[in-house]
Amino acid sequence: MSTTPAPARHQSAPAADQPAARADTTLSLDARLAAIDAAMAVQLDVAAVAYEVRTAHIHTDPVDLADIVTVPVDTEPAPLADLYPTPVAALLQRAHHRLISGGWCKDALVDEDGARCMLGAIRAEAGGNRGLETDAVAALLDAIRREFGADVDSVPGFNDAWANGRVPIRMVDRAARLADARSL
Repeated sequence: MSTTPAPARHQSAPAADQPAARADTTLSLDARLAAIDAAMAVQLDVAAVAYEVRTAHIHTDPVDLADIVTVPVDTEPAPLADLYPTPVAALLQRAHHRLISGGWCKDALVDEDGARCMLGAIRAEAGGNRGLETDAVAALLDAIRREFGADVDSVPGFNDAWANGRVPIRMVDRAARLADARSL
């Protein structure tokens, strides 16, 4: 019998200075953003709960709007001092103010809530003066065509084409400036 030792199968441990093999853990930008979003959502939820806990002892009475609103709501808007010296520009400025304070509508001169379309606001502010009303509508249509093209056929058609009053109200203000520049 031979007493020669068998070759040792020696597995060496990785040295401390050698980096351990890692799995590829790089995340895509979308994955990192999703992780950050989830972490922020958790932090916001924790902050909301902490706020509720800290303020739960504070007693507040519900606010009654009748205590706050001290003027009648169903009145006409307060008259606005004319900023423009010319009659058409002043009329358009008052119509602009009426649209802002009284509300804008489409598909009617005046709706059930009292809101008005562009033509309805001009007509209300003209006070029955059809000549002044006609001149104001002509100036408004000219301002609209300058910005939106000559294919706009009427003020009511332009007014009714919008879902909200932001652009129509802005156009009444621009028409007032245009009428003032023309001394109308």
